[in-house]
Amino acid sequence: MKTTFVKFILLSNALVLFGDAQLHEIQKELKKLETLRQKIQKEIAKNKKLLAKIEQEKKHLQDLNASINKQIKQIRSERFKKLAKDFENMDPEYAGEKLSKMKDPKIAAYIVYNMNPRKAGEALNYVDPVMVSRITTILTKLKKNGKN
Repeated sequence: MKTTFVKFILLSNALVLFGDAQLHEIQKELKKLETLRQKIQKEIAKNKKLLAKIEQEKKHLQDLNASINKQIKQIRSERFKKLAKDFENMDPEYAGEKLSKMKDPKIAAYIVYNMNPRKAGEALNYVDPVMVSRITTILTKLKKNGKN
């Protein structure tokens, strides 16, 4: 109602100022602008729907990623437990030698972490002191974080 009144006042003022020909041009331009406004509003609504769909897909992908990461952690944990059993079955001197030669002290630490404490201690007696220090540091962090 308000916009109709405003249009009426604008048109009557324009008629007085410009005349019939120019008024017709102004009305044409107003129609074009109104059509453009409607198109833009439709485009905005369409984009909002698309954004909502994208957000939904993003949430789905995040959930999927979390699930995959959980499975990866579980598989790694099982792998380290199996490796720990293998190391427990080795001669302590041979197990210590293998742990010393590992390039990644984290892997060695996870293996030791999953070993029987008595057998891990026996094997660590034969590990290079520098590597024992690295393994101990990692194990300390693991126990502080409460990882099992």
